[in-house]
Amino acid sequence: MRHFFSLIVGLVCLPMIAQPLLCRDKQVVGWLEEVKIYPGNLILKAKLDTGAKNCSLNAQNIVEFERDGEKWVRFEIVRHSGNCVTLEGKVLRLTKIKMREGEPQKRIVVSLGICLGSVFKEAEVNLTNRSHFNYPMLIGRTFIENDFIIDPSLEYSVKPNCSGVFSH
Repeated sequence: MRHFFSLIVGLVCLPMIAQPLLCRDKQVVGWLEEVKIYPGNLILKAKLDTGAKNCSLNAQNIVEFERDGEKWVRFEIVRHSGNCVTLEGKVLRLTKIKMREGEPQKRIVVSLGICLGSVFKEAEVNLTNRSHFNYPMLIGRTFIENDFIIDPSLEYSVKPNCSGVFSH
């Protein structure tokens, strides 16, 4: 009976013991953070949104073109200072984004390097006009998962600090 009781206590307490172990290697960040994107070494304000699957970036003057038989895109990012930076990237695909109202919106998806805190990842980012939003970048679940815990009481709690990252 004693062993049975120990087994029951162990099974009940296991989730409480395992949970901190799962969180130990994750970085706590706020719902608003600064990120650095590559290429360009641009620091942008970003909203971390667990309701969005993928990342989204405010891009202006989006122009598709062909390079060596592949689809590419050239786009501008407006910095907080108002200056524009022009970037180019290979088009990975087109995606349809569900909108709250109206028809789904087609967006171009490119790969960008993103540094949040001390974590650097290559991420698929869709390009759209986010000028009517407060933050030029939205970081979605696919970037957040496995590496971060969002504390909604925090804002700008970490600085982008990814060592050994170079523009690609």
